[in-house]
Amino acid sequence: MKRAFVTGASGFVGRNLVQRLVQHGVQVRCLVRASSSVRFLRRMGAELCYGSLNDACSLGEAMAQCDAVFHVAGLTQALRREELMRVNSDGAGKIALACSRQPDPPVLVLVSSLAAAGPCPRGSIRSEADRPAPISHYGHSKRAGELAVQRYADRVPVTVLRPGVVFGPWGRAMLPAFRSITRLGVHLVPTFAPPPLSMIHSQDLAELLILAAQRGRRLRPVPADEVNSDDARGYYFACDNQYPDYAELGRMIGRSVGRPGVFCWHLADPFPWMVGGIVDLVSRLRRRAEIVNVDKMREAHASSWASSPTAAREDLDFRPAMGLDDRIQATSDWYRQNRWM
Repeated sequence: MKRAFVTGASGFVGRNLVQRLVQHGVQVRCLVRASSSVRFLRRMGAELCYGSLNDACSLGEAMAQCDAVFHVAGLTQALRREELMRVNSDGAGKIALACSRQPDPPVLVLVSSLAAAGPCPRGSIRSEADRPAPISHYGHSKRAGELAVQRYADRVPVTVLRPGVVFGPWGRAMLPAFRSITRLGVHLVPTFAPPPLSMIHSQDLAELLILAAQRGRRLRPVPADEVNSDDARGYYFACDNQYPDYAELGRMIGRSVGRPGVFCWHLADPFPWMVGGIVDLVSRLRRRAEIVNVDKMREAHASSWASSPTAAREDLDFRPAMGLDDRIQATSDWYRQNRWM
């Protein structure tokens, strides 16, 4: 791989990916908006292409002569389901269309989500061969994005990665938990039966994305009217092989910040749903989506999010660089060094 095009490069996963690509000696082009924070990307030596997913002309020009396209851009929360679908589904389809119009279509690697596959029964581990059954608006939008790119698989070599909970440098989703545990020694758990989680560090995810572009299996095409598919070829779960639940995760964070005696405050139903509903209402009034909402409560109350890393190991020879405890410690250290907590 000599040249790569990255969407969502100014975000959490995108920054880690750009950094790893540059370390591999790859020339990187990044699709950014005028409002994007690009200081880090400039420091990495990335070429900046200003535009949007809605501008087919700029997309085509930006990815010209690239060997690989990494579609990282997406929404994790929104005020309306339609907004999630527009960005996560329609946006993915537009990227795939732009790839298909290249004289020599590049490899397209889509960053989806474990939410697109859905949870599994407690005590079991989901594999790529299990039929997708998302339970949240976010999960449905990411699954729709998967199908949108798969419809171009007859013209574009496509691979899809489904990360679990992603954490690491520049990650803000887990920052409130780190801060709460550091300052108060308290960790809020939104259920008395928290599901096992699949997790991956952002730097491990960046390495896995590169491996997927280089030698991942590719999706088989599906008909335009297909609304689901059992074909697992070209899909990979991106995760570690440890599955802590949210309470166990709090205790791991506690050890990393020197608070081994973390108090895990389990919230009884219907309180978590009430909090999610109130936050949703306030978000609509303020016109700004928040990570805590009813949609995320659906995911938090699932039976299990444990997924298997076997396919990524066997096909791509992927191994996380460090264990989960060490990665959480490294994340804690990064937050402190960068004065995030």
